[in-house]
Amino acid sequence: MSSWPYYAGERGMPVEPLGRGDPRQLGPFSLVGRLGEGGQGVVYLGRDDDGVRVAVKLLHVKFSGDLTARSRFARELKAAERVSSFCTARVVQADLDGDTPYIASEYIEGRSLRETVEAGGPLRGSALERLAVGTATALTAIHHAGIVHRDFKPDNVLMAADGARVVDFGIARILDSTGTITSRAVGTPAYMAPEQISGGEVGPAADVFAWGATVAFAATGVVPFGGNSIAAVLNRVLNDEADLSGLPEPLRGVVRAGLVKEPAERPTSDEILLRLLGRGSRPAVPVSTALLTEGLESAAAPTQVAPPATAAPAAPAARRRGGARRWAAVAAALLVTAGGGAVAVWKWGPYGVAATPSASPSAPAGESPTPAVTPTSFRSVADKVAATKKITIAMRDFVPGVALDNQGTWRGFEVDVGTYIAEQLGVPAEGVTFRASSRAERVGMLDSGKADLVIATYSINDDPVTFAGPYYTAHVDLLVRAGDPYETVTDLAGRPMCSPASSSSVGIVQDKVKVRLVHAATYADCMVMLHDGVVDAVPGDDLLLAGFAQRDSIRYKVLGARLTDERYGVAIKKGDVRTCRAVRGAVMQMYRDGTVAALLKKHFGRVDFRAETRMPDLAACK
Repeated sequence: MSSWPYYAGERGMPVEPLGRGDPRQLGPFSLVGRLGEGGQGVVYLGRDDDGVRVAVKLLHVKFSGDLTARSRFARELKAAERVSSFCTARVVQADLDGDTPYIASEYIEGRSLRETVEAGGPLRGSALERLAVGTATALTAIHHAGIVHRDFKPDNVLMAADGARVVDFGIARILDSTGTITSRAVGTPAYMAPEQISGGEVGPAADVFAWGATVAFAATGVVPFGGNSIAAVLNRVLNDEADLSGLPEPLRGVVRAGLVKEPAERPTSDEILLRLLGRGSRPAVPVSTALLTEGLESAAAPTQVAPPATAAPAAPAARRRGGARRWAAVAAALLVTAGGGAVAVWKWGPYGVAATPSASPSAPAGESPTPAVTPTSFRSVADKVAATKKITIAMRDFVPGVALDNQGTWRGFEVDVGTYIAEQLGVPAEGVTFRASSRAERVGMLDSGKADLVIATYSINDDPVTFAGPYYTAHVDLLVRAGDPYETVTDLAGRPMCSPASSSSVGIVQDKVKVRLVHAATYADCMVMLHDGVVDAVPGDDLLLAGFAQRDSIRYKVLGARLTDERYGVAIKKGDVRTCRAVRGAVMQMYRDGTVAALLKKHFGRVDFRAETRMPDLAACK
C-alpha cells in the first residue's frame, strides 16, 4: 500500500466503486468508494455527517484477530496522533477494539512529491527551497514528538495546498529512553540510511539521511542511490556518494551533511532547519509551535524576494546530541533572543533578505556580541515576545463567556484564545497581560505600544491595522428560551424582541422579519427581559449571545439563523506582517488540534448553540 493517508491528485484520484463485501458505514463515516488496498488493509473514501471527506483505513478482516497486526495498527495510530497536525494528516477518529478496526484521517488534496517531479520535472528556485524548508520543518516536528519515521521518501511527501505534509507512519517507531531503536531493516531501499541496511541502531539520524536523499531527488529528478537491482541500490547507499552537482548552494551543503554515511556525524533535524534558515547549526532556545507552523505557511506560499547577495558559509556538520530539543524559529521569525548570541543572520530564497540585528558595540574577541534589548530595537511584536517573554493583549470587557475582568482575573473564550496564541508565540501564561479596550481605543493602543495584540470580537474591516485570522466566524442571530416554539426567524413575526442601544443587529433582523421592538440600555437588561418573558428574543452576534446565556439559571438556544458572517480577527500594528504570520499560524494550530472546539464547549456548553468549529478561510497578512 502506498502513502496513507491517501490524497487526490490535481485531477483527482480515481475512486473505485465499493464492491461486494465492502462496508457502507464505519463508525460515523459513510463510505463512498475505494482509494486503494495493500497488504495491511483497505483505504476508503468516506464522509462524515457534514459531508467532510476523510480517508478511512480498515484493517483487513484476515488480520482482525491477529494481535500482532492489531498492535502494529495501534502503533501507527499512536505515531500519527503524536505528530503535530500541521505537518502530517490529522487523525479524525479511530476504533481499534471493535470487530472492524479502522483509522480515519484528514483527506489531503495534492500529489506526492514523486508524482510532482515525474509530471513536471525537478523543482527549481523558490519551489525547491520551500520544499526543503517545509519537509525539514515537518521532520523536526516528527522527531520532537518522539517518532522515527523510518520510511521518509518522495512518495510519503504530499504537496498539499498549505505546504508539504509527511505521511505514512506504518513502520514508524516511538523512541525509547535511549533515543534509538534496534530493529530489522525496514523502509524503501533507495532512501534507507546505511545503518538501516547494516543492522545498526536506527534513530532520527536515519530520517535525516532519507530527507537528504528526498531533497536531492526533488532537485534533480534522479534517485540519488538508484540501481538496476536491490543489491546495487544497497551497495550504493553503503559505499557511494550522491551526485549533488544539480543542487544550488547553500542547499547543496545542507543536503551533503545529511547524507554523511556515519549517523553520529549527521546534523539533527533541528540543525538542518537552522542551517536552511541561516541561523548557524545549534538550537539556542526553545521556540513556539506557532513559529514552526509559520515556517510551513511560508514554505507553502511563494513570495518574490531576491536572495541575499552574500551568504554566510554553511556550518560544518555537527555531532548528534541526545535528548529532546525544541525547534528553531522558522521563516519570517528569525528572532534574536537574549543571551543567544547575535550573528549577522541571513535568509535565502523566498524567505527574506540579509539582515543584521541590533547588537552591543563590542564583545570579547571570538565571541558574538549580545543583542541590545531596548524598546526601539524591536522590529515587530514577534521580536519583542522572543526577547522578553511578555505580551499585552487588549480585550473587550463586560462580555460574559467571551471576555470579562473580575477584579483583575480575566475569563472567557477570547481570553483563552489570547492565552493560547501567546503560548504559541513563546509567552508563558504569567507573561500575558490583558487590558480592557473600547472600540475607539484599539488602533491607538496598538500604535502607542500600550497593546501588542487586540482580541476583542474585532471584525476584520478597513481599520488601519494588520489583521491575523479570523480566529472565529460569528453570525448575527437570535437568542430565545429553550422550549419556546421558535425554529426560524419568521416564527418571531410580530413578537417582542429586545433592542439594545447602539446594536446594528436589530436592523439586520428587521430586514428579515417584522418584530415588535422593546428598547433596553444594555445586553444585560435584555437578558433580564428574556428571562422574565418580557421579550421573546434578543438579537446579536451568536458568540456574545451564548456568553450571556451560559451564566443564566435557565436554558436558552441560539436560533441558528446565521444572518451574517462576522469574521473576528486579531489586530496588530499596521505593517507588522511577521507577527501576523506567527499569529495566523497559531490560529491554524488552534483549529487543527481541537482547542477551539474544546473552548467553545467550555464556555458555552449549557447553551443550545451550533458553534463554528471548522477553520475559517484565513485572510492574508498585509
